[in-house]
Amino acid sequence: MMELTRKGEYAIRGMIYLARQAPGKMALISEIAEATEVPQTFLAKIFQNFAKLGLVNSYRGTGGGFMLGRAASRITLREVVEAVEGPIIPNRCLMGNGACDFDRQCNVHPVWRRVQSQVVQILESVTIEELAR
Repeated sequence: MMELTRKGEYAIRGMIYLARQAPGKMALISEIAEATEVPQTFLAKIFQNFAKLGLVNSYRGTGGGFMLGRAASRITLREVVEAVEGPIIPNRCLMGNGACDFDRQCNVHPVWRRVQSQVVQILESVTIEELAR
């Protein structure tokens, strides 16, 4: 179903923390983990994935750390959630590939579609900047 996992919650906390930093300031993973009460190894994995997707920039060495990959106003909650949780699918029937035998004659299918589309719209309309205020 569409429950936000602990991983999703941690990811959001970490991104909000970065959004609250002064422009150009690096944050160490240890500092972010401590401030957001997220296990450091877990957060490091999430942020490595975010770096690949361009949501954060990662810098090695002395003075290194993490910062947002672009302005917080240009990162949506949907991007953060989908980066860790995968696509927003409220029911397996929306996965396609014949995951549900009743695909064609199901009256509930369009309802799940609407749920999906509204959740996506809501998450898309909220930026990390708004959450960091």
